[in-house]
Amino acid sequence: MRRVAVTGMGVVSPLGCSVAEVYGNAATGYSGIRRLEAPFAQRLNAPLAATVDFDAAAHFEPPKLRMLDRSSQFALVAARQAFADAHCDRDAVDPSRAGTFVGTGMGGSQSNDDGYQTLYGEASDRIKPFTILMGMHNASAAWIAVEHNLRGPSLTYSTACSSSAVAIGEAWLRIASGSLDLAIAGGAEAPLSFGSLKAWEALHTLATVDRDDPARSCKPFSKDRSGMVLGEGAAMVVLEPWDSAVARGATIHGEVLGYGVTTDIGHITRPSVEGQAQAMRAALQSAALEACAIDAVNAHGTGTPANDAVETAAIKSVFGDRAYAIPVSATKAMHGHLLGATAALECVLSLLAMQHGVVLPTLHLQTPDPECDLDYVPNATRTSQTVKTMLSNSFAFGGTNAVLVVRAAS
Repeated sequence: MRRVAVTGMGVVSPLGCSVAEVYGNAATGYSGIRRLEAPFAQRLNAPLAATVDFDAAAHFEPPKLRMLDRSSQFALVAARQAFADAHCDRDAVDPSRAGTFVGTGMGGSQSNDDGYQTLYGEASDRIKPFTILMGMHNASAAWIAVEHNLRGPSLTYSTACSSSAVAIGEAWLRIASGSLDLAIAGGAEAPLSFGSLKAWEALHTLATVDRDDPARSCKPFSKDRSGMVLGEGAAMVVLEPWDSAVARGATIHGEVLGYGVTTDIGHITRPSVEGQAQAMRAALQSAALEACAIDAVNAHGTGTPANDAVETAAIKSVFGDRAYAIPVSATKAMHGHLLGATAALECVLSLLAMQHGVVLPTLHLQTPDPECDLDYVPNATRTSQTVKTMLSNSFAFGGTNAVLVVRAAS
């Protein structure tokens, strides 16, 4: 198995639309969660979202823009950033050995919602001609492959909240095994349509609005947590063999060491300690590491009562008494839950934190929960702890648990 370097990163997120901006806002504890300002907001029980400040017309010509759902727009811009950051000469890579791996939970949610509104709400048959192309789950991966001449596998993974962890993990496997020489991997999501939000609301998993400050509504691991806040955006990483990256003098942001994926079969929405712990152990085994090698964990940390207590217990199951000495960050308190794109954003944030020698905080943790008693780096970035190797956890409805092992460049 070859070592796999991360040589490019790109992000479009509620924390900003560049890697530098995202890191700066995360490190200072900025929350991208806001009260949602939309025509339908008054019909929501808790009009909250983590939205992206994004002008699509600045990135795409009108003919192309008419074929792109918001999720694909995010994906393409994040991919462009990642390739620009990698400074790789794609002409030097056989395009049949370059692949595209993208995760999404809901695909072109807004495009599909618009089509249903036209058909059922307005009783009109004038559906947009590109509705299928905009709404299909593999649209983002397809557009990236077309734009960058990537002729190897173009694969889309839809495993709900773990989608982009699976995408990055599967891309890592192909680079590590030698079947590909270049890959772009990540996730994209734009789930803030009215239909999507009402459907999520019906599940009773969304947070209530914090009365003092809506930006504080997502409270992972806090006793007063009430649920998750949906967000939108995309994050992409460029992966290539370590030796190739070193040979061409690339700036290496970090290394993907391993990937574990397991399936929780107890219930389609209810997590289990055993399933989450098994995924972490599988990731460690894939990376050929003992648990003692992990310096920090980027938690799934959704802010729901069920997940946070289960994840805490799963971390204890894997690390034993040492779990209390491992910093655990839950960055969804800042950027919300981007569903299929979340894991990719959290992977990027983990790499950035190690690059800058910090541990990112879990915001809005004011009320300790006896069931959640680990070191969650409450409310402020920590600069006094050296972190070289991390787990990044992603657990999903449907039971697909995926964990990435990432390491600082060395």
